[in-house]
Amino acid sequence: MLSYLMLYFGLAAGALAGLSFMILKIGSALADCPDTGRAAKAGSMTIVAGFVTIGAGGVILIAAGVLAVLPHMAPAGVLTALGLAVLCLGLGFTQAVATLRDIVAQAAARVSATTE
Repeated sequence: MLSYLMLYFGLAAGALAGLSFMILKIGSALADCPDTGRAAKAGSMTIVAGFVTIGAGGVILIAAGVLAVLPHMAPAGVLTALGLAVLCLGLGFTQAVATLRDIVAQAAARVSATTE
């Protein structure tokens, strides 16, 4: 069971790190704009911090739930937990990118309003 949990945490941490890196890359790409670049950089850093914190907590809670509910189903239970964790991380990633897009849109609207 311990080897399955190590595999679970390794793969879940890899997914969390990969999605966090993608949020930073999207923020970096949005930071090329001279008008909204600062908002994109600050927003992406803040969003990644929250994403990692909430994502890591979710991964740990799912692992604890699997240990409590499915202790005798080591491979199947851990793979089910991994699927649930990656699904939740993907949903969080979608929300994080939508929030980043909203931050950049609000910054663009402020710039547009001040130049008129």
